[in-house]
Amino acid sequence: MEMSETKKIDVNLLYAILLREVENDTVQEVDPNLYRNIAEFLGNIKNHDYDGIESKITESLVKMITEMTSILLKIRIEKATSLDEIDYSNLLDEERFILDSEDELRQRKETILSATLNGRLKLLETVGENHRARSIVIRFLKPMDQIMGTDLQSYGPFEAEDVATLPFENARSLIGKKVAVKVSWED
Repeated sequence: MEMSETKKIDVNLLYAILLREVENDTVQEVDPNLYRNIAEFLGNIKNHDYDGIESKITESLVKMITEMTSILLKIRIEKATSLDEIDYSNLLDEERFILDSEDELRQRKETILSATLNGRLKLLETVGENHRARSIVIRFLKPMDQIMGTDLQSYGPFEAEDVATLPFENARSLIGKKVAVKVSWED
């Protein structure tokens, strides 16, 4: 299969890709737009109003594609991380996005464990302070007057739907009071 040509995804093509992935020990080369093609395919199906038997067929189709995609992603990530060093070859951008956080997680664990076992109190204190001092992005659900941040900066006032970066402690308090929600990658 030529990688440069973007093929429209369907169940048979996805099954063939999954089968090739299962039968090989290394992460296989796939169309760089694979996940976007699947998303587009599912989006098109879900945006149609089918009824009767067509509705049952598309429901099964969505279920099959969902399961195959989940298995494919799981297998590709597991293969890439099965060695001590993550193998980034043939991984798609979306998969690298997932693995970057795993790599970060592993490094953080090593840092904390090493600092603890080697009596590096200062490092542990700094890590704790930096973590508490970090900022997060939130979206306001209702209007809010100006507030004083834990970093002694002024923030606001805010309208509903405003997005802002606030110190962690302030953001956590507003989220707890249901005044705002954390903005995740999907938003």
